[in-house]
Amino acid sequence: MATYKKRGYKPKTQKEKVEAIEEDSTTAEVFNTLDESASKTEEWVIKNQNYIYAIVGFVAVILLAYMGYNKFIAEPKAEDAMNEMAVAQGYFDEALNATEKDSLFTLSLEGADGKYGMLDIASEYSGTPAGNLANYYAGTAYLNMNKYDEAIKYLNEFKSDDLMLSSISKGGIGDAFVQLNQLEDGLDYYERAIKVNANDFTTPLYLKKAAIVAMKLGQNQKALDYLNRIKSEFSKSDDATNVDVLIGKAEASL
Repeated sequence: MATYKKRGYKPKTQKEKVEAIEEDSTTAEVFNTLDESASKTEEWVIKNQNYIYAIVGFVAVILLAYMGYNKFIAEPKAEDAMNEMAVAQGYFDEALNATEKDSLFTLSLEGADGKYGMLDIASEYSGTPAGNLANYYAGTAYLNMNKYDEAIKYLNEFKSDDLMLSSISKGGIGDAFVQLNQLEDGLDYYERAIKVNANDFTTPLYLKKAAIVAMKLGQNQKALDYLNRIKSEFSKSDDATNVDVLIGKAEASL
């Protein structure tokens, strides 16, 4: 077993001299191995430097392209889309309060005076917040115009982190399916709307609609569960009005 030796210690015996030579040899071997590894690494780098530079350059280009896209294309495009939407949204808002709605909804959808409508914005500015919101406006306009297939198409394209709008869009799809007499699909979307966000406005509204459709489908226990939920959780909502009458009908049909 090797023994600890102070710095500067000189071997005295033949055994110690042999040990000293072996240690020096081992140390030299270690450094030689490190030198060889370093040399091989340097050789590999030199040999493949063009490849390495190409990779680094490619990554840099990707990063710069991404930053440039956001700065010079995505952000201006999103801003342009919102500017285009102002006129179309104005027609949409007018239509909601008008007696003759269809003509104003059409202007909102198709545009006027050289300005884009919601359909153009949804198509030309796809991937921007305005393009996404245009799908919601277009779907809702078509729903109000009794064009239910188109309403389903555009409302399905709308995606939002806003739970209220998400619930309303799914409920709108439910309304469209019910009008097309596709009651199972209508009930499915009403139930999706209920699950999205619990609140005092959309939840009792779609609970009631789901209950009515469920009764039409003969699913009276499900209808009763929804109606009882309105009565217990949303008793002050407008949809709680006459809920006892509907509960009586559901119970009678069990």
